[in-house]
Amino acid sequence: MDRLRPRGRPVFSGFTTAEIEKMEKLIKESGQKSLDQDFCKRVSRTFNRSNGRAGKPVVKWTEVQSWFADRLQSYPLKDASSPNPLEKISVVPQVCPLNKSYEHTEAPTGEKLLDLSDLEFEARSSKDGAWYDVETFLAHRFLNSGEAEVHVRFVGFGAEEDEWINVKNAIRERSLPLEHSECEKVKVGDLVVCFQERRDQARYYDAHVVDIQRKVHDIRGCRCLFLIRYDHDNIEEKVRLRRLCCRPTY
Repeated sequence: MDRLRPRGRPVFSGFTTAEIEKMEKLIKESGQKSLDQDFCKRVSRTFNRSNGRAGKPVVKWTEVQSWFADRLQSYPLKDASSPNPLEKISVVPQVCPLNKSYEHTEAPTGEKLLDLSDLEFEARSSKDGAWYDVETFLAHRFLNSGEAEVHVRFVGFGAEEDEWINVKNAIRERSLPLEHSECEKVKVGDLVVCFQERRDQARYYDAHVVDIQRKVHDIRGCRCLFLIRYDHDNIEEKVRLRRLCCRPTY
């Protein structure tokens, strides 16, 4: 599966075409609600964890808010009627017809299907073991073993790359990019998602923090070095904060 990502890290020069199209759709649906801080943070987090933004500078929520504000001045909109302005960019599972000889569409006795409409997800591909953002859940099924699987479409990829993914082992809430001021959140022993750059590939993999060299921040931001060990190949590497994403905590 060809899922290589751009390796250059240019200075932030604007939103991608896909991001602008997404924001145009959101502003038509949400109007003045798009200026809400939490709304803008959610949108920026969605962009930063998308395949199209991988390897590029982090989009700040304030940049999203400024874009919405400028757009509203030139194109006044009414408030959207939808009570949930993020509804269209949230992942909502849908049930499609399945091969009943192989799987079941009803949950095993005693299990409940959760309402996942307010969460954003990432899935681990069985083809390369890397994590990718989930665009949508196309269907779900329960195997004869009782295990649940979901049919996933990845952000930035077409139907030819869709996969059936084991829910328990390879679906989870989306990992979060870190701002320079948040480096203290990373501790030795933490599970993180690291952007592994190689000559022939650049993908997100699980890793654990082995050691941290804390350094004084400068105008460039965090200068700390994080020694991480990738879970899939046990290779150790020193990386900057910009290549790490943390797991959500509650």
